[in-house]
Order: sequence, then structure tokens, then C-alpha cells
Amino acid sequence: MTPVTTAAPRAATKAPARRVYAASVLLLSVWVLGPIYLLFVNTLSSPEAVNSFPKSFIPQFDLGSLAFFAKFDGMLAALGNSVIVAAMTMVMSIAIGAPAGYALSRFEFRGKELFRLLILLTRAFPLPLLALPLAVLFIRTGLDDTTFGLALVHTTLAIPFAVLITFSLFSGIPIELEEAAWTLGCTRLTAFTKVVLPLILPGITASAIFAFVISWNEVFAAAVLTIENRTLTAFLLQKLGDAPIHLKFAGGFILVTPALIFIFAVRKYLFAMWGIANR
Repeated sequence: MTPVTTAAPRAATKAPARRVYAASVLLLSVWVLGPIYLLFVNTLSSPEAVNSFPKSFIPQFDLGSLAFFAKFDGMLAALGNSVIVAAMTMVMSIAIGAPAGYALSRFEFRGKELFRLLILLTRAFPLPLLALPLAVLFIRTGLDDTTFGLALVHTTLAIPFAVLITFSLFSGIPIELEEAAWTLGCTRLTAFTKVVLPLILPGITASAIFAFVISWNEVFAAAVLTIENRTLTAFLLQKLGDAPIHLKFAGGFILVTPALIFIFAVRKYLFAMWGIANR
């Protein structure tokens, strides 16, 4: 009788917690997916439907706004620039951030905690404050209005995240695995490439995804440091300032969709990262 009577109150206390959890998940899903769905509906609706009230929650599948952007001069070039800049940002942020994260997780040195704090403090400086010095520096060095110069700026924005993410990932891999490889004749480099890297690769890929998203969504530096070689965000900001509302919805849809497709395609690496970090 005792096990039955004690199990009943436990089940009763778990039920409200589950309902709260389900309600929280539902609210978060609506918070995230609601604006995306409204963007989708307004993009695939006619200008009259977009400006009407009350608005319909069912798209009319009017492709007029998207067809306008398909024929817009400079659209494909801006899209290509965004892809190039984001790809270079991914490579450079991981090439710099991953070794730094490995060093922070494996070595003890004076000022280690201060160094981690300084990495975070680099995000405390607003980019508009650095816009004028960056513009002058880029003009003098010939990096202005280039995809590589813009990728350097985006890399500086992504490196703090890359360092801290890879630090937590490397910390989740026991150092005893490397030590065992050393006793079997591996050098530190071969132990890293043959033992640690295969385990950490999903997490490295996930941190590269964060760098991609940071670069793809950044607009201020792209608008200030480029003129002819603008990325998609800066291009849409320049062209849609006084555009009708239905074209702004279509521009936002074009900007969001590639990033969502990219994240959905590599989502398994994001899920794998949480498993590595929580070991």
C-alpha cells in the first residue's frame, strides 16, 4: 500500500509541471514562428491584401512582389556577396577561435580568466563607435568596398562566440583521451587530429553556423564600408527605404529564407553541439 500511495502524489505534482513546460514550449514556438509566418503570408499576398484590414492569415500565393525582386538589378550580385562574406567569416572565425578555445580549455596560464573576460568585452564596444576609424583604416589599406575587408569586420564580431563555444566544447572532452593517445606514441598534434577532432567536429560546425548567421544578418558595417559590393542586407536597406510595405515584406522574406534553409540543413550539428557541451 505504501508504494502506491506515495507514487500517486508524485504523479499529481508532475502533471502541473508538465503542463507549464508544454505551455512554455508553445509560447516560445509562437513567439519565434509567428513573425516568420506573418512575413510569409504578406510576401505571398497582393499589395491590396497587405494594406487591407483586417488582414488574412492565409496567403493568396501572389508572386508579384517576389517576381519584382527577381528582376531587380544588383539583387543576385548582393546575394552572392553575402554568401562569399559569410563563408569567409566562417572559415576565419573558426581558424582563429578554435585554437584559442583549445588553449583556454587545456592550458593554465597567468591571466586566463582576464583573457576570457576581455574576449567578452570586445562585444561591449558598439560598432557605430568604431565606424569612422574603420572606414579611414580601410580606405588607407585598400580594403574599403571589398568582400574580404567586410569579412574581416564580421570575423571580429564572430570570434568571441567562436572562442567561448569551442572552449566549452573542448572542456567537454576529457583530457585523459589525449593522454592515452600520447602514451601510445601520438604527438600532441596527431592526438588532436585523430582523437579530439572527430569528437569535436559537430560542435566546430555548429560554431561556424553561428558565425554564418552573424555575418548574414549584419548590416551596419556592410552599409558603411561598401558601396558597389554591398551584401544583401545593406542592398535591401538602401533600396527599400521608401519602398511600399509589400515590397519590404518581400525583401525581408528574401533575406530570412536563405539563412533558415542553411540552418535547417545543418541542424543536426547544432543538436550534436549541445550533447558535447553537456558531457
